[in-house]
Amino acid sequence: MRILEVQNEIVDEFSLFEDWMQRYEYMIELGKSIDLIEPSKKIDSNLIKGCQSKLWLDAELKDDKLIFKADSEAIITKGIAAVLLRVFSNQTPKDILDANIDFIDKIGLKEHLSPTRANGLVSMLKQIKYYALVYNKS
Repeated sequence: MRILEVQNEIVDEFSLFEDWMQRYEYMIELGKSIDLIEPSKKIDSNLIKGCQSKLWLDAELKDDKLIFKADSEAIITKGIAAVLLRVFSNQTPKDILDANIDFIDKIGLKEHLSPTRANGLVSMLKQIKYYALVYNKS
């Protein structure tokens, strides 16, 4: 599935909930199904700077697609990571670099996070784009 299709799917899913408490609960559930980073990769170089809670993110290239894995000590942070990984994992580096991230505004995520969590969201996105830049061959 292409990035835009996944983003539209997420926007549709979030629109089903009436309030942000339900959306937070949904993100927490998504966080439970995240591809977890191996314990040996929970190192400082994989730690996302600017997050309120510790969040590790790692990527590897398989069959020209980036596979992201993450973990966090906080359930909300893990849920935010799950949303981003759902969009960007198993995509080509070029598609990640070209991707628009309007879906975050469409679901209202950034405006419903504390300032430190919103900073963490931006830092996660930057790191995902950085990995795509490093692995981009075109």
